[in-house]
Amino acid sequence: MQVLSVDPQLPKTDLMLQVRNLNVYYGESHILRNVDLSIPSGQMVCLIGRNGVGKTTLLKTIMGLLKPRTGEIIFNDLPITKLPTDRRARMGIGYVPQGREVIPRVTVKENLLLGIEARPEGRKGNEEIPEEIFDLFPVLKTMLSRMGGDLSGGQQQQLAIARALMGKPRLLVLDEPTEGIQPSIILEIEAAVKRIIEATGISVLLVEQHLHFVRQADRYYAMQKGGIVASGSTDQLSQQVIQRFLAV
Repeated sequence: MQVLSVDPQLPKTDLMLQVRNLNVYYGESHILRNVDLSIPSGQMVCLIGRNGVGKTTLLKTIMGLLKPRTGEIIFNDLPITKLPTDRRARMGIGYVPQGREVIPRVTVKENLLLGIEARPEGRKGNEEIPEEIFDLFPVLKTMLSRMGGDLSGGQQQQLAIARALMGKPRLLVLDEPTEGIQPSIILEIEAAVKRIIEATGISVLLVEQHLHFVRQADRYYAMQKGGIVASGSTDQLSQQVIQRFLAV
């Protein structure tokens, strides 16, 4: 999948992302507490926890949408804690937020092409959508002229992930990509994410509640009350941890 490959000029490291002693506040409310997290290159790491424990806050902080009071974020050996969101995107962090944020009154094709803006060189004018995108998400090829808002929830999620991939990220950040999506589409999204990692070697940070998808990750971190309280290989994800952090 050459067109989706990462920028070869960027330095390589065994850890794509490191979060160290991160503390984030909303006003005087302490939301993230001394969070440490690492994502190895070419691996998927899943962040689990019940609603309201700070998972989305952590992702927004990684993306630069929220500013930490203390701590640091290292991406590909480079400190990014003080960089704006657009710089982080151009350095190679692709973000698919909760709710997808597909532009509703723009066509599927234009939604996809907007993803090119995240590349270091930006959008040059005559780019086409690579076939590799349609190999991952075949339904999008049949809907290029439809408005983004006319797609189903599952189709919009596939569009949002594909749009992020158009930026050729080194790290793909996904916030609850299966929320509100029918089971058959969940399996398609799972398979696509695994294929993306295998074909491109990028890293993935996933926030997810769907157990089958969680188990596709290499490692997990569990959050509670704004802090990391458990971590390990998903191969060793016990029923006790599942009941504590995933059960409704």
